[in-house]
Amino acid sequence: MSYPSPWQPWQQPNGSSMLASTADRERAVDVLRAGFGEGRLQQPEFEKRVARAYAARTVGDLALLVSDLPQGPMPLHTGVLPVPRTFAPVPVAHKTNEKAIGSAICGGLCLVTAGLTGIPAVILGHTARAEMRRTGEAGDGLALTGLVLGWLSTAGWALLLSLLLIAAVTAG
Repeated sequence: MSYPSPWQPWQQPNGSSMLASTADRERAVDVLRAGFGEGRLQQPEFEKRVARAYAARTVGDLALLVSDLPQGPMPLHTGVLPVPRTFAPVPVAHKTNEKAIGSAICGGLCLVTAGLTGIPAVILGHTARAEMRRTGEAGDGLALTGLVLGWLSTAGWALLLSLLLIAAVTAG
């Protein structure tokens, strides 16, 4: 689960009564480990807090356990590297929509195929954008590129056919 902000769930407003997830508990324990590693907690207190973190029911319970600790490792001035930020939420990589990729490819091929791939680019682009709104996938720029190139190709063919039709009508 990704959070809309870089804050830990226990730092968000009105989150104290929200039920804690396993990931929330693990992040809180990681904050406690960092505090213990920096010498902010003694061994008995660290062990008690870890046990309470794993037994916590709500995010508010976790907030009480880490409220007196920094939410990230503090760099040490002894030349030792700081503890890695293992307690930060992992960013979720969004998959690129495959139809958006197809739309961009068809749109790019419009130049090579004299516009024959324009209609597939438009269809794939609109379908991809609808799917991306529903699923949260990435690739909006690719779909938009395919749409623009596909519509330009389609408009070019429509203009060419219109000119040929006008020439045929006026010729006889």
